Amino acid sequence: MIIGKSKFENYTYVMAIINLTPDSFFADSRKDEYTVLKAVERAVKEGAAVIDIGAQSTRPNYIEVSADEEISRFEKSLVSIKRNFDIPVSVDTYFSKSAAAALELGADMINDIWGLSRDSKMAETIAKHNASVCIMHNAKNTLSGDIWQPVNFFLKAQADLAVSSGISKDKICLDGGIGFAKTKEQNLELLNGYPRLAELGYPLLLGASRKSLFGGEVKDRLAPTVESTRLAARNKILFVRVHDIKENAQAIKEIYEHY
Repeated sequence: MIIGKSKFENYTYVMAIINLTPDSFFADSRKDEYTVLKAVERAVKEGAAVIDIGAQSTRPNYIEVSADEEISRFEKSLVSIKRNFDIPVSVDTYFSKSAAAALELGADMINDIWGLSRDSKMAETIAKHNASVCIMHNAKNTLSGDIWQPVNFFLKAQADLAVSSGISKDKICLDGGIGFAKTKEQNLELLNGYPRLAELGYPLLLGASRKSLFGGEVKDRLAPTVESTRLAARNKILFVRVHDIKENAQAIKEIYEHY
């Protein structure tokens, strides 16, 4: 997969979560324009290959903010990151207005938790800027019964939309959407069967870091997160999107050295 000037293949790469929200579910990931550069510097030193910044909380029962508010939260930080670091930057948004602003400011990828389905202009906006995209499965209602048919159907349809809109196939990756529109049991089923999504023909991103499927308190979910990263590495998943860079990067390195 290509993101910006970088090509990613034959490894499991760490995407570092940098939240520019005051209410992210994991307090330690919350940054502002004054602390974000230090956070990115640390992430890069610890092994991050991509930075993913988000200005819209997606925690349970979150209150949505407007595209304009999103832009006001990320614009200064995004410019600073691109000015100071030679690393691909993804922006987590489902608004085409925010995506356009981010891409014009130098972002390389849009990470859309609604998989191009929330905003009808999103796919063409990404294509216009020759950018990359992560398409995540989501739904308005919690899935019932078999999860694989609806998840695969959605991801295939949205990937087809991306390609038909002009997004290069080698700039697309898919995310099964752990923690979104699924029960705890379904999330665990998805995690353990994640390689099945590769049948769609695109590289995968796993986003399970410190999520509720692991149970317990958010602060106590590092160990199961790292275990999910080991699972991803064993199955050659291209990206893991995580809060804790050092521990997950080390786990990946150990798996690849062993195998």
